Amino acid sequence: MYILVIILLIIIIILFSNLNKRIRILENEISEIRKKHSENETAEVQDISEPIAVASVEQHDEQPTIPILKQEPKDRLAPLFDFLQQNALTIAGIFTLVLGIGYFVKYAIDKNWIGEIARAGIGFASGAGIILVGHFLRRNYAAFASIITGGGIAVLYFTTTIAFREYHLFSQTTAFSVTCLITLISISLSYYYKSEILIIFSLFGGFLAPLMISNGESNYPFLFIYITVINTGMLAVAFLQNWKSIGWIAFLFTYLYLFYWTVEKTEIVTVYFYMASYIIFYAFALQNYFRKGVLSSWDIVMLILINFTSIIGTVYIFKQLGYEPIIIFPVAFTIINAILLYREYKERKSGISQSVFVGMTVSLLTVAVALQFKAHLITSVWAIEATLLLFIWKKTNLSIFRIFFYIIFPLVIVAQMMTWAEYIDAKNLTIAFNPIFLTSSVTVFTTFVNLILLKKIPGSREQDNSFFENTFTAVSYAVIYVALLLEIIYHISEKPMIIIFSIGMLFSIYYIFTLILFRKKLEIGHILETGLLYIFLSLIIFDTTIAGTGMISDIVMKKADLNSFIFYGLYLVPLIYTVLKILPDSSFFRIGISYWLLSITIVTTVSMELYHLYILLIAENISEVTGLQKHFSLLYLPIIWAVMASIFIYKGLKNNAREYGKAGFALLIITILKLYLYDVWEMDNVSRIIAFIILGIILLLSSFLFQRLKNILKSMVEKKEENRESDHSQL
Repeated sequence: MYILVIILLIIIIILFSNLNKRIRILENEISEIRKKHSENETAEVQDISEPIAVASVEQHDEQPTIPILKQEPKDRLAPLFDFLQQNALTIAGIFTLVLGIGYFVKYAIDKNWIGEIARAGIGFASGAGIILVGHFLRRNYAAFASIITGGGIAVLYFTTTIAFREYHLFSQTTAFSVTCLITLISISLSYYYKSEILIIFSLFGGFLAPLMISNGESNYPFLFIYITVINTGMLAVAFLQNWKSIGWIAFLFTYLYLFYWTVEKTEIVTVYFYMASYIIFYAFALQNYFRKGVLSSWDIVMLILINFTSIIGTVYIFKQLGYEPIIIFPVAFTIINAILLYREYKERKSGISQSVFVGMTVSLLTVAVALQFKAHLITSVWAIEATLLLFIWKKTNLSIFRIFFYIIFPLVIVAQMMTWAEYIDAKNLTIAFNPIFLTSSVTVFTTFVNLILLKKIPGSREQDNSFFENTFTAVSYAVIYVALLLEIIYHISEKPMIIIFSIGMLFSIYYIFTLILFRKKLEIGHILETGLLYIFLSLIIFDTTIAGTGMISDIVMKKADLNSFIFYGLYLVPLIYTVLKILPDSSFFRIGISYWLLSITIVTTVSMELYHLYILLIAENISEVTGLQKHFSLLYLPIIWAVMASIFIYKGLKNNAREYGKAGFALLIITILKLYLYDVWEMDNVSRIIAFIILGIILLLSSFLFQRLKNILKSMVEKKEENRESDHSQL
């Protein structure tokens, strides 16, 4: 068995040697062909250049038309896919080789061929051998050699981990020193080979090394000294080679470790590492700015993430440990960005960089003010960060900030909902100046700013009724509404339930009425405008049927006074104004069902308010309400509906609005059916006679008015036709 394996290995080595020799010969031939081809092209260019020069002198007035090729949009992921396609076998091969070495070592261990020290020695030797192979292949096969070397580094890391955790050959200090040495060697090789792939391997190994050799004691200060050293080396390499990927990898690992330490074991010493990381990654994000005077989109994203993640971590530590002032870090970050803004202003620049630093400075200052007033940390930071992303999107028109805004804004809503949930258990909150409402105020303010910015973004209103804009606008106004409503309800929570409901309904009606009233200044689209009008009329129906009836019952039972009913009746002001001024000038009547909703709202409002007045004037105690309600329904309600049906029919004929006529006839049919099928059997004889006589008179008068109106309209049409014929005869 073993002889066959050895023979197979020898055959593979021979075949590889022959194949490698042939490949080298082929590469030499290709290089000779390319050299000859380039020489021929140079000669052709020199031969052609002289006639062209002569022709250009003779025809200097003629300007030749040069075809401009449209450059195809560059796919940013294409280099990654190309790399994977070209090196897939290499990656799979090195992974398989590492697994093979591991299984061989395991097999040898199971057979007791080698001891623990020898096992570790084999691992280190295998890793070093793989790195050595990659070193010799680096000139002709750069990508292949980088992957091979990375695999060797991985073998060294895993060998060190197993030697420490399983065999206990090293102390933790020795194991950590070995991993640091491996990281240092790998970073040095990366810089020497100028291989970004290899340094990515090195960073992953360097940041995962503490987890490999951890013994559960959580020596966080020592860990972050090590991470700070790695980040410093990363920063140096990034400045020398301009490799952006390594900065993002280091940033993600660093802040994952920092946040875990912050939550797991809150210590003041963590703040120093937050500050060190802030300086390192801020310098990384600004390297192109100081070199070329520009900020790329990913540089801006890095700046935003550094500022806000650092604020979340440091302010959380200060809050947990009770240190003051908690705004020291937002203010410090504001000063740093203000200095950069002053630099832009002093050099009289007005590009993307200035807009970014303006947005950062204002946002961080807003965070400081919000935190000073005890607003919730996460909700406030996310809300301001979302607004900053939208502001930068407006200034740069780069889609990356739109994507991040779409991600952050739903998180703001979720965080704000969690903040609102604290109203349930909150006690003795001051009006307006309490942490919950102050946090809501930050969200409301940023949401309002978002709405303003969204209207000014180029191309945001290409379609007047775009789905995103209407959805975002509706959600934004809903956030503002809920924030104000919950604060009001909390402070009136000790009042009777019907009073709370009535105040909530009245606030809702006036809030939507305000949006409708200023719809043009707020640039509300037609779809959202119609939706708001539908909600407004529906709230009126609920208010009159539930809040009004409950209010009357409480007044009769002496639980509320007449002032409460007058306060409830304030909804009539926006209703009347909306019906008379807003609806005719809106897109509400473009939908046929809108006539029906308005008719139902008017019928319900008039019927219920007459019923409320009837109860207030006659009822002396709650026991009389049931009888009076039945009497009103049997005697007065059919008369009210008949009158209103006649008005709807008349308005439909006068304004040529057929839907009003249909609504009037439908109400008239309901009235007649109610009268003959139910009311007549419940009335006494006197009430029955009065109801039939009054209803009959109303119907006859209505019919007479309709016939008269019909004749008037007919005579007007005939007169118009006669005038037209006389004009034709004169011609």
